[in-house]
Amino acid sequence: MIGKIEVVLGKMMQDRAGFQLFLVGVGWIRPLPIPQSAQTFEEMLAGYPLGVYSAFRTFAHNKFLYLEAHLARLHQSISLLGWEYQFDEAPLREALHQVCTAYPLPEARVRVDVLAEPLILPETSGRLLISLMPFTSPPEAYYREGIRVDVVSGLHREKPQAKTAVFAQHRRQYQKSSDVYEYLMLADDGRILEGLTSNFYAVKDGVLRTAGSGILEGITRKIILNLAGELGIPIQLNAVHMDDIAHLQEAMISSSSRAVLPVVQMGGQKVGDGRPGPVYRRLLTAYNQFVAREVKTAIMRDA
Repeated sequence: MIGKIEVVLGKMMQDRAGFQLFLVGVGWIRPLPIPQSAQTFEEMLAGYPLGVYSAFRTFAHNKFLYLEAHLARLHQSISLLGWEYQFDEAPLREALHQVCTAYPLPEARVRVDVLAEPLILPETSGRLLISLMPFTSPPEAYYREGIRVDVVSGLHREKPQAKTAVFAQHRRQYQKSSDVYEYLMLADDGRILEGLTSNFYAVKDGVLRTAGSGILEGITRKIILNLAGELGIPIQLNAVHMDDIAHLQEAMISSSSRAVLPVVQMGGQKVGDGRPGPVYRRLLTAYNQFVAREVKTAIMRDA
């Protein structure tokens, strides 16, 4: 099957430069058309009955970090929405391995969607989609010098622990720019919860703080907190307030595609001395070492 998929991907790559979409079932993978103007996952998937999803990146072309956690989050999101449907992980893992191994570019961003209802095609139907697009790491300067973020109020996840495509559509109104790399969501009382596409952390009085509730507990967040514990960095699952910004020593965000990035400015206010700090540097080093040890292919025979 891999040889057949490679032929299909080669043609699609010529048309869309690495943007690919597949419907997946037991024993089959069906390529789907993509709008020519699509530049994001949301644009690639426009018009489909979206439900829940998880997004991540490849390492070493066809390896993943904590894929099992991403699949577990899909199951959890389905349960939180009250669906009776569940999916079989084995054919999904096989499909991920095949399409990522055949992917024509060095690395891919990957998104797995479980549709709210079956997609009906001639001779088949299914609810699992795999989307691929080229992965580009944030510029090295962001890791060295930090990023600027801003805050938004009035935007919340209806079910914080469910990663839904509806929320992904709602956040599209907030676009990154040369001045703002990420937006942070605020609770009604002014506490800083999380980023639109990331988890948020602050260092205050030497303690690493991040919201303990009202957020999507990201998979990278779990890794970061475990690493912080191993490094002896004190942790509090307690969100900082907007009024605390002037008193923070450091701040940072994390996500599957970005690892951990230092935040040096929030809402126009400088964080700490305006440079990435020692806690961030220790966590980034530990995270990169963790990735090197833990990435693996989607199927065990190639592990």
